[in-house]
Amino acid sequence: MRVAIIHYWLVGMRGGEKVIEALCDMYPQADIFTHVYAPDMVSEKIRAHRIVPTFINSLPRAARMYKNYLPLMPLALEQLDLRGYDLIISSESGPAKGIIPPPGALHVCYCHTPMRYIWNMYHEYRDGAGALTRLLMPPLSHYLRMWDVSSAARVDSFVANSTTVAGRIRRYYGADSHVIHPPVDTEAFSPLPAAELGDFYLMAGELVAYKRPDLAIRAFNEMKLKLVVIGGGEMLQEVRRLAGPTITVLGSQPFSVLKDHYARCRALIFPGEEDFGMVPVEAMASGRPVIAYGRGGATETVADGLSGVFFPEQSVASIISAVERLNGLALDPAIIAAHAAQFGRKQFFQNMRAHIDGLLGAHLAPRATVSPQQDRRTTG
Repeated sequence: MRVAIIHYWLVGMRGGEKVIEALCDMYPQADIFTHVYAPDMVSEKIRAHRIVPTFINSLPRAARMYKNYLPLMPLALEQLDLRGYDLIISSESGPAKGIIPPPGALHVCYCHTPMRYIWNMYHEYRDGAGALTRLLMPPLSHYLRMWDVSSAARVDSFVANSTTVAGRIRRYYGADSHVIHPPVDTEAFSPLPAAELGDFYLMAGELVAYKRPDLAIRAFNEMKLKLVVIGGGEMLQEVRRLAGPTITVLGSQPFSVLKDHYARCRALIFPGEEDFGMVPVEAMASGRPVIAYGRGGATETVADGLSGVFFPEQSVASIISAVERLNGLALDPAIIAAHAAQFGRKQFFQNMRAHIDGLLGAHLAPRATVSPQQDRRTTG
């Protein structure tokens, strides 16, 4: 069986790329198609596959300015020649699902979220953009929405990474979906003895506006509690500017440093609304509780009062209240880690394989009912 994986862009190793790694394990023979490919920025596991970029990859400074070429990506996807592939898995968050599947191929879309910058967070992105982008966004986004909805009809089955995303798929595409949580390598983390814990809280992940790192910074400035920030992104300099004397901003760090801070922190702060959110699961797999905004994917992974607490609104006062509430709880690290284990890679492999195999069986069944003589008459 020939398998094609379509991913929006390969310029770093975030949650979407962790899903691609898992799909590479499931289908080691798969070819990968993407808009932009920066080999040095992705894992060896991904690089081991044949990777075919679209023409976007040849445009000026594509590795850094790929988002500027978003209006051209529908055209680029439709130029991909996927004849001969039996199974196509698109990984959607940026444009990926809009390929033209060949007749007879099964197209499964693993949807991290419909493109948030034209759908559920359009106004937030537009408000934070420069003057020229604010001027161009309305007509371009209108065009992209029409294409995005029409290209949803090219998908045989949507898989959503959370119930939250399943709701967006239903609202924006009018389609049903099957929820399979993304693979978190929970076995890579483990709790530490209480004597080895630190006295700091942790915020980790990409520092971008919709994740609201500014809220956590202001809250911990006010509480005068220690906070360590790990992650790069467009808000890194602003976060450093806002950070008071009790806040340490480390920027991007290797996995070993992140893992150590997960295991030693008092709790993870997660102030944004995420589609799923691997970071809270990794912290919980380390036995540490999570203080999360009570919306989005975190509500499906964090168990309030068992593995963390929620705050009801994105405000400094709400975060402070949640920190105080957590300090009054006696949470068991072993129970927290056991709770996180249900979101591991093993569960992803089992659920994804069962779903795709079931689809393939139903998809190929009509062919099996055609006799060789009938097939020759039909095709001859």
